[in-house]
Amino acid sequence: MSDTDKIIAELESEFVELYKILKFEGLAQSGGVAKQVIADGLVSVNGEVETRKRKKIRAGDQIDFIDHHIDVVGKGASPGPDQGEEA
Repeated sequence: MSDTDKIIAELESEFVELYKILKFEGLAQSGGVAKQVIADGLVSVNGEVETRKRKKIRAGDQIDFIDHHIDVVGKGASPGPDQGEEA
């Protein structure tokens, strides 16, 4: 049984820096706090502890922070029902 909070983060560009995901998803109160928890080794990316605050996170990456799991997807990769876009 797992109590992990699962989050889907949708990228608006090719990549985003790791600390910004923690900040934007509300897992850190500020960018400074996000940078500190990363530096403290509390965040892992794709199963490995990551201490680079500005690590480029791309679609397909998975981030774990305490009891939160974030799946990173590209823009438009997971539209909800009836929300698909047509060209």
